[in-house]
Amino acid sequence: MRALVTGAAGFIGSHLCERLLAGGYSVVGVDSFDDFYDPQVKRCNIKTCVKNTGFRLLEADIRNTDAMIKSASDGVDVIVHLAARAGVRPSIEQPLLYADVNINGTMVLLEAARRCGIKKFIFASSSSVYGNNKKVPFSEDDNVDFPVSPYAATKKACELICHTYCWLYEISITCLRYFTVYGPRQRPDLAIHKFARLIEQGKPIPVYGDGTMMRDFTYIDDIINGTVAAIEKCGGYHIYNLGESEPITVNDLVAQIEKALGKKAIKEYLPVQPGDVNRTYADVSRAVKDLGYRPATGIEQGLSRFVEWLRKDLQRAE
Repeated sequence: MRALVTGAAGFIGSHLCERLLAGGYSVVGVDSFDDFYDPQVKRCNIKTCVKNTGFRLLEADIRNTDAMIKSASDGVDVIVHLAARAGVRPSIEQPLLYADVNINGTMVLLEAARRCGIKKFIFASSSSVYGNNKKVPFSEDDNVDFPVSPYAATKKACELICHTYCWLYEISITCLRYFTVYGPRQRPDLAIHKFARLIEQGKPIPVYGDGTMMRDFTYIDDIINGTVAAIEKCGGYHIYNLGESEPITVNDLVAQIEKALGKKAIKEYLPVQPGDVNRTYADVSRAVKDLGYRPATGIEQGLSRFVEWLRKDLQRAE
């Protein structure tokens, strides 16, 4: 099997590429190495894959139609589309860029699948599509017509476009709604990485609101297990939540990070940011039933693994 993975050098993408290569896949990894965060971090993420003879790296923008069609025409069996302009808050500042990269980029990949006869397509969606959903836990059958950020709106739009391509061209497409993924190599702007790094360095951490917002933090290994299962069982059009299904408050998260680091946090409480949702909470029963998904890494164990990685990463940077 040959997979094309976009966003291959990112946090989730690099872990997925490693898992696919270990499972006998050959992988074409696509990444633009944009400057949303340090491109050298991404090159470090992907260095193990680059050494593998079953991996080929293509440095290109997903909006480049010719490049994507060329990469997809090389015997690819499945496209796993992870690449996106990420982040809720930055999307409010740059909505046109987010629409261009996320929606047009996804259209380019779907067109590449159509033109190259690829019949399996996995799309990385987001728990942000649920907005401030009042019903918990969040189910795939819930109404997601009320996103509260441009980023979330682009992900919902892409789910709809995916359905159109499935209907018109009989491409099997699975949309995976990831819930706050963390673990080694997590993006430096995300809460767990940012909090842990600042606490380790004795610097204050920004807490938006009163710390009672809840998030369903999901460890990277569980996400990768669910994604690989989705690749193997892809058929028709489906949407699945991939989360831990055990949300905790930001205050509780900080306490767990303090415990893992053995250090106290200096908290700086700030106003709630536009686009932030009150809580996320995944109902994963559909993924359990259809994909055999079994989230197995609780927050305490996951943070312990993350802190071990972080301290090694900080030592390398010195």
